[in-house]
Amino acid sequence: MKKKKRILLAKPGLDAHDMGMKLIARALKDAGAEVVYGGIYVTPDEITKIALEEDVDVLGLSFHSSTHLVVVPKIMKLLKEKGGDDLMVVVGGCIPLEDVLELKNMGVTDVFPSGSSLDDIVDLIIQ
Repeated sequence: MKKKKRILLAKPGLDAHDMGMKLIARALKDAGAEVVYGGIYVTPDEITKIALEEDVDVLGLSFHSSTHLVVVPKIMKLLKEKGGDDLMVVVGGCIPLEDVLELKNMGVTDVFPSGSSLDDIVDLIIQ
């Protein structure tokens, strides 16, 4: 039997707009994944700690407040330092298209800007 994917979804920073993240959590659960909801207002340290303690396969980060180019490098650095650099990291939310390549160069697997298809998100993560 194939192991269920474990996914941590978290919203770093001071942004409380989490409706999109909750919709993605439901879609992933419906597709058979185990979803850990890391919540809102979490720091890069907290996200890294939860990801490693929960032994997740995928880390999904949601941004609405334009802090992705500051926060993602911190999280990627912490994951590398603590042995979690094998995690698939995906980013979504209000991400300008001109920032997608920069995020991918940081090690992010894929970026899902606002309006992305739930099916595309689920297909990539569940694969």
